[in-house]
Amino acid sequence: MDAFYASVEQRDRPELRGRPVIVGWPGLRSVVCAASYEARKFGVHSAMPATRAMRLCPEGVFVHPDFERYRAVSRQIREIFERHTPLVEPLSLDEAYLDVTEELTGIPTATETAETIRREIRAETQLTASAGVAPNKFLAKIASDWRKPDGIFVIRPHQVEQFLLPLPVRKIPGVGKATEEALAAMGIATVGDIHRFDEVDLVARFGKWGTRLWELARGIDEHPVVSSRKRKSWSRENTFETDITHDEVAAFLREEAEKLWTTLSERGLRGRTITVKLRTPDFVTLTRRLTPESLPASAEDLVSVAVALLSKFEFAEGSRFRLAGIGVSNFLEDEPTSLS
Repeated sequence: MDAFYASVEQRDRPELRGRPVIVGWPGLRSVVCAASYEARKFGVHSAMPATRAMRLCPEGVFVHPDFERYRAVSRQIREIFERHTPLVEPLSLDEAYLDVTEELTGIPTATETAETIRREIRAETQLTASAGVAPNKFLAKIASDWRKPDGIFVIRPHQVEQFLLPLPVRKIPGVGKATEEALAAMGIATVGDIHRFDEVDLVARFGKWGTRLWELARGIDEHPVVSSRKRKSWSRENTFETDITHDEVAAFLREEAEKLWTTLSERGLRGRTITVKLRTPDFVTLTRRLTPESLPASAEDLVSVAVALLSKFEFAEGSRFRLAGIGVSNFLEDEPTSLS
């Protein structure tokens, strides 16, 4: 999806259309969740500190995120995907892999399927999506960014080498700043440069990941689209604009535990393990978790365990906190289950 959160806001609030929309909270410790393409022209992007976004784009309109609304639109888009294939692997609310080897509606090619899905998304949600069509997940991921926004890019099997060789190595998933510097020290700047090295040489330098690097440089990716991956945990947390006290953390956890219970109940999930996370003003982050003998059976049970876990932290009296969060994991195998 193209600038998904910001596009949903512009769709639902006509006064925001054409304006630089920044989804997030304009606080000292907040970060940008999403930026419209109008805001991106100023250099604003997701995960950027909100204060920097405000400096780059003084005319930017900050909109508080509404994740329930974004999830609802995401489910609507997922339904469109599943008309065409059951093999859908979501990466996030706004991105997914689709294996259309066996297309359910009879469309004969992956390219035509992608164009059809894009048309259906536009018609039914008034939003735009970009697509990458390729023989595997690695290549499709790169291709999906190639013609954004509202575009499609196709890499056919015979075009793989021609497409990959000139790309900078940072286009390969897993190549961050440190790895890019290590590759540069070896004289590697492009994907084509990797072809000068044997797999053995890359493994000697990077361990097992050297094999993956060698394969991706040749367009090899055997990872299938996995449609049944279960989410292993659910959590809620917040970074506060000003540091809060222990008592205020307890009040926050009570409120968030109730919201989290509602989320889990809607999905029929029951988790055995509860985790509380705290971060101090000097960025020390600690967690405490508990798997009680009796499975939490209500929001009150979850609140009780969360507040009790606070006593397990060994912070000095009067300590303050910049972040607090609560999570639930270790779900029952026979999910979903009806919760009251």
